[in-house]
Amino acid sequence: MTGREIILEWLDVGGGTSSILRYVKSEFRRAPDGIGIDVFFGGGMDPFMEIADMGLCSAHRLPEALLDRLPQKIGGVPLYDPDYRWYGATLAGFGIVYNRAVLDLVDLPVPRTWADLGDPGLFSWVGSGDPRSSGSVHMAYELILQAYGWERGWEVITTLGANVRNFTSGGSQAPKDVAAGEVAYGLSIDFYAWAQVNQVGEDYIGFTMPDNLTIVNPDGVAILKGASNLAAARSFVEFVMSDPGQKLWFLKKGVSDGPVETALNRFTVLPDLYRRYRDQAAVSLNPFEWTSDLVYDSEKASTRWRVLNDLIGVMVIDSHQQLQSAWKTSMMEGITPDRVRRLAEVPVSEEACGRLGARWRDAELRNTTLASWTEFARSKYEVAQPTFRARLLNGLTLLFPLGLAGAMAVYLAKISLPSFRR
Repeated sequence: MTGREIILEWLDVGGGTSSILRYVKSEFRRAPDGIGIDVFFGGGMDPFMEIADMGLCSAHRLPEALLDRLPQKIGGVPLYDPDYRWYGATLAGFGIVYNRAVLDLVDLPVPRTWADLGDPGLFSWVGSGDPRSSGSVHMAYELILQAYGWERGWEVITTLGANVRNFTSGGSQAPKDVAAGEVAYGLSIDFYAWAQVNQVGEDYIGFTMPDNLTIVNPDGVAILKGASNLAAARSFVEFVMSDPGQKLWFLKKGVSDGPVETALNRFTVLPDLYRRYRDQAAVSLNPFEWTSDLVYDSEKASTRWRVLNDLIGVMVIDSHQQLQSAWKTSMMEGITPDRVRRLAEVPVSEEACGRLGARWRDAELRNTTLASWTEFARSKYEVAQPTFRARLLNGLTLLFPLGLAGAMAVYLAKISLPSFRR
């Protein structure tokens, strides 16, 4: 497209989208006119809306012929910024990846909804990344809140979180743990799930996108403010959004104009390509024909992105041991709707969470608020802690069905299914 060779240097700053976003904003605070990075690529839509609002993007309008083929929205979600500061380079779906073999061995159900992962019978069988370091994991939790509403959504997040074996730093590890049989279920973006399906086989690994409880969301690309290689950056964005770049996303490995070594199993954002290359596509679903009753509020999600990460971090992840202890007590004494409601209480309303988003860069406010939330979580879970005798009974009750039996099921899966080896 340029007639010249362009070399791309990918910078690894550690972690997922959330970590990269923190790095970019930190660098711009140090060097407001430019940070020596030309393009921000991937990681959902909300981070791009945020950096665009902060004035950290360099607008670039695509050629008219290409822009005419790119829909403005999909399912109510924008595919590009009206001021051309970012574009959706591909699409991603969010759902639950699960291990069919483990489910059969331990007699666990196939998941249909996000709430299914909060079933007490799934204790320690769920995997999840940390939304503070993974944009795809953050998106799953945001979808839960928007699909179920704030109060019910926190019940789903809390019970799901109580069933998580451990929280990993990135979004790709939970699907790998599912494929290895370490857990039976995992929150996953579609391409991480399909990667495991392709590697292990669809007879062993399944993936579901809960009906009317999830969406497809664009993964963005944007030129950063002060890009030192502006012409090359513009050419790169145009390539990504054009037919040659889009074919690499969704065509099968080895077909003409497709990827050479590895299929990416991603959606294209150009609807006409699904019709033209139906037989060569690596994905069977056309997201432009997929419908969902869920209306996603991207502005709300973008506003509370960082606040929600910290709230989930404090209430579910940093206090995970206390949450699990309280959850075990609930299982022993009897789970009731009122007990779940109290266990899932959070110290801030949805409206207040949104208002905090505009002020969350205030370090003093954030630190003070996090401290009060930490105390709230400690007190809430402490009330639900069992007595010494109940703790003993709790441990004995859970040892065999969730410890020994679970470990044996995973062991058998690994021995009898060679494809599960790490």
